[in-house]
Amino acid sequence: MATDFNKAIEALKKLNFKNMYRKDFFLTWDHTIEELKSVWNVADALRALREQNISTKVFDSGLGISIFRDNSTRTRFSFASACNLLGLEVQDLDEKKSQIAHGETLRETANMVSFMADVIGIRDDMYIGKGHTYQKDFCDSVEYGYEHGILEQRPYLVNLQCDIDHPTQVMADAAHCIREFGGVENLKGKKIAMTWAYSPSYGKPLSVPQGVVGLFSRLGMEVSLAYPEGYEIMDDVVEVAKKQTSESGGKFSISHDMKEAFKDADIIYPKSWAPFKAMEKRTDLYSKGDQEGIDKLEKELLSQNANHKDWACTEDMMKLTKGGKGLYLHCLPADITGLSCKEGEVDKSVFDRYLDPLYKQASFKPYVIAAMIMLAQFENPVKILEDLKSKKSDRVFER
Repeated sequence: MATDFNKAIEALKKLNFKNMYRKDFFLTWDHTIEELKSVWNVADALRALREQNISTKVFDSGLGISIFRDNSTRTRFSFASACNLLGLEVQDLDEKKSQIAHGETLRETANMVSFMADVIGIRDDMYIGKGHTYQKDFCDSVEYGYEHGILEQRPYLVNLQCDIDHPTQVMADAAHCIREFGGVENLKGKKIAMTWAYSPSYGKPLSVPQGVVGLFSRLGMEVSLAYPEGYEIMDDVVEVAKKQTSESGGKFSISHDMKEAFKDADIIYPKSWAPFKAMEKRTDLYSKGDQEGIDKLEKELLSQNANHKDWACTEDMMKLTKGGKGLYLHCLPADITGLSCKEGEVDKSVFDRYLDPLYKQASFKPYVIAAMIMLAQFENPVKILEDLKSKKSDRVFER
């Protein structure tokens, strides 16, 4: 289905997004619901232009700096695609090849990589209390450089995942749901089940489940968070979700019953994560360099996971969803029973049936990131988007 440019622009004109100009994007709950809707509408407008072979280059030069302190496929290439879509080149900071190992400070690194940069994308999600702090400290260092005339322009941050939230992922997830259900207003009253699922690996970040409850609670939905006892997420995020649910007119519940969460759910998101307390402990062990303790904790958590192999998205579980056809979401890669592992988060038959929708879900991320960049860098994105439309410069010349 083609994206409607005019519809996106008209919706954008009615929204207040002025406070996103010259601001970093850290957490979805830092922003008003109108600002989040602005991201989705700018993303739709950019997608519509590209579908019509219209160039969306709004920068003639400049850099997007990517810093991945954890492995990535989708987010890494989505960030690169978003920068390229707007006319920016991408340079990845490989810390192993930098002077950080020789004692270069964070303030120094932040300024040295930012001389001609317009956006910084950072993923730092592995250690509780560290990732979000690193992103904040990096931006403070860049702000210092800009205020003191070291940097000619101030690059703005897009959080590509931290220990608290994964905003580009969950904003893309929501964009996919908005498209599937025919509009953001149609998500009101729908039930989404964000559930833990068994994985044969350990230590997966909490930022996706936290990001999901932190965002979908804004949309007037029934948000059901389910996990085995002992797999809690951050208390602060739970409180955010409760507050936002109250404001949006939705519902928020926590249970330890996957079937209860799946029952009559319109959307299901079965995904493994590590217990918050365990992630706190792991962070402390790494800070002490206690490899023996880390190895012991890993064995304990793998054993703990193995007690909950019944927490899986099976064909029988799918029958519990609304009409047996709940929309299956996953940030990917999933642990697929009978394919990538012996036993995992989801049955191969379920995963295969939703393969196309899953890839479509992922396809929204480059546009969401590009929209975040535009709203930070341009005071009047409506005019710029309309100008791009009227100029109709070919993105690809006729072959």
